[in-house]
Amino acid sequence: MNADFFNALDLIEKEKGIPKEYMIERIEAALTKACQKEVGSSTIIRVQLNPNKADFRVFQQRTVLPDGEVTDRYTEISLSEAKALSRRNKLGGIVETELKTKTFRRLSAQAGKQMIIQAIRDAERERQTREYEDKKEEIITAIVDKVDMTNGNLILDTGTGYATLLKGEQIPGEVHDVGDRIKVFISEVKTGETRGPIVTLSRVHPHFVKRLFELEIPEIQDGTIVVKGVSREAGSRSKIAVYSTDENVDAVGSCIGKNGMRINAILAELGNEKVDIIKYSEDIAEYVKEALSPAKVISVEMEGERSCRVTVSPDQLSLAIGKEGQNAKLVARLTGCKIDIKS
Repeated sequence: MNADFFNALDLIEKEKGIPKEYMIERIEAALTKACQKEVGSSTIIRVQLNPNKADFRVFQQRTVLPDGEVTDRYTEISLSEAKALSRRNKLGGIVETELKTKTFRRLSAQAGKQMIIQAIRDAERERQTREYEDKKEEIITAIVDKVDMTNGNLILDTGTGYATLLKGEQIPGEVHDVGDRIKVFISEVKTGETRGPIVTLSRVHPHFVKRLFELEIPEIQDGTIVVKGVSREAGSRSKIAVYSTDENVDAVGSCIGKNGMRINAILAELGNEKVDIIKYSEDIAEYVKEALSPAKVISVEMEGERSCRVTVSPDQLSLAIGKEGQNAKLVARLTGCKIDIKS
């Protein structure tokens, strides 16, 4: 172990963000196991790395017992032997003896090397997991590193590592090329056993739309406007319900922006997907009426706590229901209300 080794730890800290002190702890633990294999599995080993001197020392720890009571020479030492080493040693105390690592077999050295490499990999995985956990349920910007032409999956460079955006998590109809910068929503993070964290990325999750609004609308960021719900058919239509905590602020108008500037920035990210911005209401009937936009509703009659009958004019029926019932389904998801639409 020389200065180059510790310089490498400095480089890892700089490039990967893994603290040098943390790495030294992991390496000391790895070397402890390697040394135990050399000396004896029951041996209590203490490894000390010294970055300033660019070296490491290994100590065997043994408990001082009365003469004649030693049963394990790896973990115990007789009082007379301990006194021979130092008069300060007493019964029940711990005697540390430095081991000369130069005498260790090459096999042990190789095992120690592999353990150090594994420690670095484990630390890298833990760092990546922590960083992804911090960004969970948030939008990040990633760069397309590879396009799998077989299944349509994208390999993305997220800045933390590489993660896969599955074809099913991409907005239908969109096409991406290597080098493209795209926004993705981190919906789930799991700890991987061998290859780092398992990260689920999505562009079809309803909260992807919610986060886009939060990024684009300052009034949502400061809490003046609150997003009360989102329902979505990715690539086709989304409905987002908003509510203003300030009576002087128009929630829907603020989300649209002057000349549609704010909503257009969001639509540019979603492609051809339509977005209906709904004014939220505590009154379920009024909420359903607003949510059925762009259809014009004549009346909404509640038939239960979460069930209602909606009446529209004949020319608005197909618009209220939507193609293959899409509009009605989105409204039902958004409001949590069972809806029966009649003309």
